[in-house]
Amino acid sequence: MTGSLQQKNGKYYAVLNTYENGKRKQKWIDSSLPVKGNKTRAEKFLREQIAIYEKQEHIIRSDILFSEYIRYWLTIIKSEVDEITFQGYELTANTQVLPYFEKLGTPLQKVTHEVLQRYFDEKAKSGRLDGKGGLSARSLKLHKNVINQTLNEAAKNNLISVNPCQWVKLPSIERREPSFYSAEQMEKFLDAISDEPLALLIKITAIYGLRRSEVAGLQWNSIDFEKNLISIRHTVVKVDKIVEKDRTKTASSYRSFPLVPEIREALLEQREQQLINRTLFKKDYHDSPYIFVWDDGRPISPDYMSHAFKKLLKKYNMPKMRFHDLRHSCASILLSKGFTLKDVQEWLGHADIKTTANVYGHLDMSRKNAIAEGMVSAISKC
Repeated sequence: MTGSLQQKNGKYYAVLNTYENGKRKQKWIDSSLPVKGNKTRAEKFLREQIAIYEKQEHIIRSDILFSEYIRYWLTIIKSEVDEITFQGYELTANTQVLPYFEKLGTPLQKVTHEVLQRYFDEKAKSGRLDGKGGLSARSLKLHKNVINQTLNEAAKNNLISVNPCQWVKLPSIERREPSFYSAEQMEKFLDAISDEPLALLIKITAIYGLRRSEVAGLQWNSIDFEKNLISIRHTVVKVDKIVEKDRTKTASSYRSFPLVPEIREALLEQREQQLINRTLFKKDYHDSPYIFVWDDGRPISPDYMSHAFKKLLKKYNMPKMRFHDLRHSCASILLSKGFTLKDVQEWLGHADIKTTANVYGHLDMSRKNAIAEGMVSAISKC
């Protein structure tokens, strides 16, 4: 295999001359290395990529195992999707799919619809790594995505005649209903934790109905103290490792809220404390743009938020729920106060009102009450 280094948008790319179905094809691989001062490292990257693809070319001509081909697919897909998506694929493959098929030793060409259906049926019953039952519908869809894309790649390379995953039916999983706190429960909980380190973080999450990634991604430039606005612009996500993004989940997730007085004052106090901590820690302080950080400036990770939240519920004898259920509780409280599904959609940053209706439609009692009153009024006039 041959290849060359090319420059594009100020970065080096390894360009490999590959062959697919007898036709020459160039594959561009982003090295993420800036052109300036990185030629030697880029040349090494090119050599490594050539070695990887030469090995892959040898592999796909062999009668390989399905598990080996999944590993091959991961190397292909890595340069085609964003980092968070790849982390999800890689984690699912390494912790679930690969161990299962490595144990079976199933050759790629022996993967049938029956083999795959058995896999999904077993995972639906007892697929959780902690031994506490089966996987969720969402997890099963991710597993199917990994397997389906792997087999599509195999079919494209003429290693199998057809992708058997197309006939797999995912087991029906009873949907987990979100947990909600009433307004009274939320007030009780927020009062109880008022002196806890994460009190402000949890309060902002509950009031504005934020996703965990959104509250973790809040930066000081997201707060406009003059206009009293708080904007959702950044996210911090962790699958296998933490990834910071200068964008939200969807375009509609980018939104602004009024900065209510009690949150404004608490944020000003938090900013002042960070300035004090920066002086105390001096050179050991980690400069960070984030609002929610440890005393030494290191950002608080999304996983820690969930773990600490669970401990606080137990400490104050509150009903169990997940950190994400603060967002559900926000929606529930808004609907109970007479706000519409459209209001909730905009507040939560849902791209489509169908999402809002599917999750919270059964709670929209104000709309149902209006319909009932309309019917009673219409009938009484007959």
